Amino acid sequence: MQREVCDRYGLPETAVEDMVAFATSTVGQMPVYGTRLERRPDDNISWYFHCGEYSDADDFYQPVHTEHLQQMLPLVIKYLRLPPGTRFIVDDQGYEDVWQEPA
Repeated sequence: MQREVCDRYGLPETAVEDMVAFATSTVGQMPVYGTRLERRPDDNISWYFHCGEYSDADDFYQPVHTEHLQQMLPLVIKYLRLPPGTRFIVDDQGYEDVWQEPA
């Protein structure tokens, strides 16, 4: 499933990390946004997920073990191997937009 998404968009597969940042207060809202950044050496998170409206509040994102996404936000599972620089928007009606940000 994750390899298929990478192949469909012509992007290389990247390892899935143990932790992601997820705005848990937004769960249940649509659409779902995902952004994978180049991980800094002093950080263990490169994926950021939120649902619905974004907030720039300092506590918007919380660290979450990737294994918990299956219960909390299953829509994002198939995108976890996309490389840094990737963004996506999906919803529960089948909408999907995946793109790479210019370096």
